[in-house]
Amino acid sequence: MSQKNIAVIIGSLRSDSFNAKLANALTKIAPQDFTFTKVEIGDLPLYNQDDDRNQSPQVKRLKAVISGADGLLFVTPEYNRSIPGVLKNAIDHASRPYGQNAWAGRPAGVVGISVGAIGTALAQQHLRNILAYLDVPTLGQPEAFLQMKDGLFESDGSIGAASNQFLQGWMDRYAEWVKMHAA
Repeated sequence: MSQKNIAVIIGSLRSDSFNAKLANALTKIAPQDFTFTKVEIGDLPLYNQDDDRNQSPQVKRLKAVISGADGLLFVTPEYNRSIPGVLKNAIDHASRPYGQNAWAGRPAGVVGISVGAIGTALAQQHLRNILAYLDVPTLGQPEAFLQMKDGLFESDGSIGAASNQFLQGWMDRYAEWVKMHAA
């Protein structure tokens, strides 16, 4: 059983982010042969094509982490019915310059949580469109559009009883997806 290294990209920088909590809770229910590395995206400069020939150390670090990953886990909120700007900025940096797309071929899962009734459905759809263009095989089913409610997380940060079976099912399917598609 070989270890699978998963790069976790959280689309929120907020200190008390629901999506960071969700990412942490998901790692607790993952298979033992999976390890998770949170990818820092908050310190990236704004993407500018003029910088492609001389990428900043932060961008080089991002691309190295992504390139070394067996799979990707995107955990994102929804801002104004789409993905947060910080997430799009990271995606653009790691896909450039043209022909040096660090995302390509790495299997991905997409989840998210929001206070809204539709969770992060539109953000996830927009993200899936971007990932399809970048040649990222993305788990299609089951989808996980979560609404933040009392009891979703236990006091220790684990997933609450009402959602545990659903999210365990999602994680099990994601793990199969990564194993099937990882090089």
